[in-house]
Amino acid sequence: MDKIIKNVVIDGQKSAIVISDGKIAGLGRAFAAKPGSEIIDGKGMTAIPGLVDVHVHFRDPGLTEKETIRTGSEAAAAGGFTTVLTMPNVLPVVDQVDTLKKQIALNKEKGLVKVGQIAAITDELTTNRVTDIGNLKQVGAKAFSNDGHGVQEAKTMLEAMKAMAKAGGIMTVHLEDNGLADGGVVDPAASERLGLPGLTALSENTQLARDIELVRATGCRYHVAHVSSKQSVELIRQAKKEGLPITAEVSPHHLFLDESMIEGDNTNFKMNPPLRTKEDRYALIAGLLDGTIDMIASDHAPHTEKDKAGSIADCAFGIVGLETTLPLVYEHFVASGLVDLKTAVSWLNKKPIEGFELDEAGQLRAGDAADIVLLDVDQAFWINPASFHSKGKNTPFAGEEVHGLVMKTFVDGQLVFSKE
Repeated sequence: MDKIIKNVVIDGQKSAIVISDGKIAGLGRAFAAKPGSEIIDGKGMTAIPGLVDVHVHFRDPGLTEKETIRTGSEAAAAGGFTTVLTMPNVLPVVDQVDTLKKQIALNKEKGLVKVGQIAAITDELTTNRVTDIGNLKQVGAKAFSNDGHGVQEAKTMLEAMKAMAKAGGIMTVHLEDNGLADGGVVDPAASERLGLPGLTALSENTQLARDIELVRATGCRYHVAHVSSKQSVELIRQAKKEGLPITAEVSPHHLFLDESMIEGDNTNFKMNPPLRTKEDRYALIAGLLDGTIDMIASDHAPHTEKDKAGSIADCAFGIVGLETTLPLVYEHFVASGLVDLKTAVSWLNKKPIEGFELDEAGQLRAGDAADIVLLDVDQAFWINPASFHSKGKNTPFAGEEVHGLVMKTFVDGQLVFSKE
């Protein structure tokens, strides 16, 4: 049965969206309803393409007390995300062909949204044994990452990049030199004030500098996850000027928070990389605005209350983000007048689709998959972890007033979330 979403605003104009066989059959002010079509009144709502998040953790299998594919994809739908890429740090780690096949099947079975799978760069994420990148890519790995761990040995990274370039794969990296990180948990600027071990940005940007040289030598397509420092932004900027095949993402927490905002030993402010200085944060915003940083990704990292209990010194790294990313981006960037909605959406749809070649994700165009989100951009609301669909409630944004409320989410024309 066809669907027609009428009276909806697209790019500032009242319009209608015709959906047929899971695809957008037409966009425009006039529409012809076939007999039996389902009519959805979008009055007061703004339509945007379904968002794409290239960096989430669904914890399933093996860590389902934190999140499952089902609860994670419910959170995604509630946050306006219709396509996500999930990291391989589950149990067992997604580092073998058979494991990847099972994980892809599990994602399809349990996911409400489109859940693409990222495979590991090395066995068990921490060894120097490079995975079978060619066959993993052929089976369906959307990208490769050891997220949560930096690749420590340059020789290992070189071997992985050569295999990646040969296979035509994409490497998305967590940058962390363990020796320089040295057990740190907060930026050095906050270390003395909070009485906690410092985690220097050198841990990130020295690995990045190394990897840029390896990209230059191999031609590997290389994506930088959760950039956090001004030095890293400048390294990426220079690499792009050279034409190297490098893209980058930034998380909402690194855009909208910095170390000066950590008041006391609040574990919801612990993430890796840590919140850095205000100067770093401004450099990230500037990098996003000038195209050095390509996209925004949540790094959705759900944990149990027990995981986040105690002190920043010894609790788990990470916060949830799928249900807060869109309203935070809307509030800080669009409602503030810094950018228009189309620009903000490009960071959350067009750029990740292009960067990761996600052809199955829709961009609100005729002929595309009907991955559509309807927003109420006028209604103010407060971020309330108790209302999250995710099992994880660990966010430092609780209580913040925002706009950009997701009212309905469609995946391939099927309603997967409704606020009502």
